Order: sequence, then structure tokens, then C-alpha cells
Amino acid sequence: MTETEAIEAFSALAHPSRIAIFRMLVRTQPSGIPVMEISRALGIVPSTLSGHLAILKRAGWLSSSRHKREIHYAACIGRVNDLIGFMLEDCCYGKIQNCRAILTLLDDA
Repeated sequence: MTETEAIEAFSALAHPSRIAIFRMLVRTQPSGIPVMEISRALGIVPSTLSGHLAILKRAGWLSSSRHKREIHYAACIGRVNDLIGFMLEDCCYGKIQNCRAILTLLDDA
């Protein structure tokens, strides 16, 4: 991941509705959910939701698939891995033992 990609990824999440959408989709992994279900659950009108979904998808946070007449969205967990890897690749001059506190958060998840 490049610095530009990381900035775009963080920027895409820098809105309360978009981070709520992403967190909701992380909980429903790996199946994803239909757009209208996201709209109802988060109280976001479909026209506004469409814009948020487009931003998140363009930044690589979401994937979409068509199921008959519905479009389902799912979180791209690989993007999370890429971003965490980018943020920590220079951590503590490569001494991974100094990052144990961060890594233990993943063990508890």
C-alpha cells in the first residue's frame, strides 16, 4: 500500500455514516447484506447511502455483488490488513516484540 492509498482509505472512513456502514458490514462477514437492509438498519436514505457506498467501494473498503434484483455489499477485510500492515511496517524499527500490545488486540477479537 502506498501513502496515497492509505490517505484515501482513511479519508473514506472519515464520516460517521461511512464508518457505521463499514462496521456493520464487518459484523456480517463474509456474506454481506443488501443495500436496503443497510439503509433500514442505519436510517440512511437510499440516495445518500448510494454516495457513501460508492466512496467506500472506490477506496477498496467494500465489494458488491448482485443477487437477483438486489445488490449486496460486504467489507473487504484484506483492505484492513493492508492498512494495518502499512501503518506498522516501520513500527519500532522492525522490532515486532515492541508491537505486542497492538497485536494482542487482534487475539481478543
